[in-house]
Amino acid sequence: MKRAALERHLREHGCRQIDEGAKHTKWLAAQGPGRSAVPRHREIKTGTVRAICNQLGIPPPSSLS
Repeated sequence: MKRAALERHLREHGCRQIDEGAKHTKWLAAQGPGRSAVPRHREIKTGTVRAICNQLGIPPPSSLS
């Protein structure tokens, strides 16, 4: 999955970007204590996308099915 598409999915579910590191962008869940780091690669593997969504408490994108 493209990183831009994942970030768009996260924003649509109320998550927000809170910090940028050297190789990852940190995101905060809309509700609850969920936090996750999104790697800054063009393509992000399916398992990583699912793990990020799970950490933030949102459903994975429907395009992963």
